[in-house]
Amino acid sequence: MSHWRELPAELHPDVRHLIVRLRGLKDRSELSKRGLAAKTGYSAKSWQRYLNGRSLPPREAVESMARVGGDNPHRLLVLHEIAAQRWSEGRAITTPATASATDDGPAPPEHTPTEHQPQGRHLRVAVTAAAVVTALSVTAALLLAVRLTEARAQLADERAGVAATAVATVSESMVPVIYTCELEQRDGRWYAGLSRTTDILLSNTQMGLEVAEAQCLLQRAGSEPGDIDGVFGPKTRRAVERMQKRGGLIVNGVIDPPTWQALREGSPQ
Repeated sequence: MSHWRELPAELHPDVRHLIVRLRGLKDRSELSKRGLAAKTGYSAKSWQRYLNGRSLPPREAVESMARVGGDNPHRLLVLHEIAAQRWSEGRAITTPATASATDDGPAPPEHTPTEHQPQGRHLRVAVTAAAVVTALSVTAALLLAVRLTEARAQLADERAGVAATAVATVSESMVPVIYTCELEQRDGRWYAGLSRTTDILLSNTQMGLEVAEAQCLLQRAGSEPGDIDGVFGPKTRRAVERMQKRGGLIVNGVIDPPTWQALREGSPQ
């Protein structure tokens, strides 16, 4: 496995999550950056920037990485859409004067300040902020609709493959979904009948059967996540943090491989 450089501290958690997933796919492929460039059509230097968090990879690069690493392109592209939104929000707070100072040194003021300018500038800032909030609200609603559609499609696929097992109770509109935990222990590990994964990273805003599996195991371990609805929300995050603290793990609120291992192998508290 590659020895990865620590990601920049200022990265939004959603952007960081996308990059960690891409790093995992690169490690799984066992390709060098040059080999990755040959497979995806993006240069080794470009992948170095993408995987070190200095530049957000384009949609096509993320889709190519999913194919190389054998992951679900649709799920990875949803993560990319969220990361792209967070990335643009971070860049939007950089003013033109700040960007110019970063690239070419300090820039002289464009206008001579007068006593009337602050009021006009504050008004423009307020109007711009209101427009940004409205746009973000619409974008968030669209992204939620996309993620709910993906969750419903994933549930339908799972039911087709395991027709004899009823794992959820769904309303007529398919929202919300309430999953059933069917706990059993095999070879010293606990399973809830929804997923057998031990290494998929789960964090805020994610949805699906893997999240529901983790919620069942958290509940079994005595760290109540709320409803078993397959949605990684604030209650689930707090339950993860409690379990990690109690188990002596790194408390980050993310279900990573060590946390999966503790959930699979731990004894109920």
